[in-house]
Amino acid sequence: MKHYDLNVKEHGFYGVYYPCEQDTVHAMILMLGDSSDDLLARTGARWVHDQGAAALCMSPAKKDYGHHSYPLERFGKAIQYLKHLGYEKIGIAGASTTGMMALLAASYYPEITLTIAMTPPDFVMEGFYRDKKDGADERPGDFESSVTWEGRPLPFLPYAYRHPEYWQMIQKETKETGNMTACRNLFDESERRHPVQEEEKIPIERIRGELVLIGAEDDALWDTCRYIRRMQERLSEREHECRCTALLYEHGTHFVFPEGLLKKVLPFGDSALISLCFKAAKEYPRECLETRKDIDAKLKEKIASWKNA
Repeated sequence: MKHYDLNVKEHGFYGVYYPCEQDTVHAMILMLGDSSDDLLARTGARWVHDQGAAALCMSPAKKDYGHHSYPLERFGKAIQYLKHLGYEKIGIAGASTTGMMALLAASYYPEITLTIAMTPPDFVMEGFYRDKKDGADERPGDFESSVTWEGRPLPFLPYAYRHPEYWQMIQKETKETGNMTACRNLFDESERRHPVQEEEKIPIERIRGELVLIGAEDDALWDTCRYIRRMQERLSEREHECRCTALLYEHGTHFVFPEGLLKKVLPFGDSALISLCFKAAKEYPRECLETRKDIDAKLKEKIASWKNA
């Protein structure tokens, strides 16, 4: 698949541009996977190509899944890059932490007119590192925000625990729940100790165009359905211009990806892989599969509607 590597020094952001073979004026910014050129990112680009749009995958750096002090202005640079190439309609999609990033980017840049956020929080997260310090797979920043704007950190929900207790609590919950990873208790405890403040919430009322929020009740990382319902309530109380669609499911795990996307990663074993990652997928494989199929169909409809609007 043809691609072009982009870097912060020359382009103002790190990413990989995957042009679509067919002529199109539509492009999607994707934040999937650990890096802009890994398997999930490339697969996401191919799925977007199938919908008739080009793909620009972004990540903090190459093979860096940590998120801390990420400048939101990088999305502005990416939008400029795509406009320079002739794209007239720009969308964005992210999952998990990058679902938060997608919402923030869309709330700051009105040029984004389709926003897809899978398993997002409704608040700015504290930053975290994946640098293996003291043997921990992940650690919180020293009260460092995950994102910045104009050189200043955005207010964030602080984690309940510091290093090394942070990773120890994730390991404990993971072992107790039988998941590949689990930190739902960590986020619940964080909110118990520090109820989310208004300045820490994502101003989703500023998002333009189509907004799609996706989550499952059995998410082991955080209570994304509660967060999505809070976003729906926020929109009901504020003037806004976006058209919000919330896709909430009982079963689906943290991996609420479109089935067509995951099938490109593992043509015959995506359900088996997710079952190895999350206990809920092992206990409810049929229901999780039906969730991913429904998401696939509805996202295709949304993208088609966005393109034709």
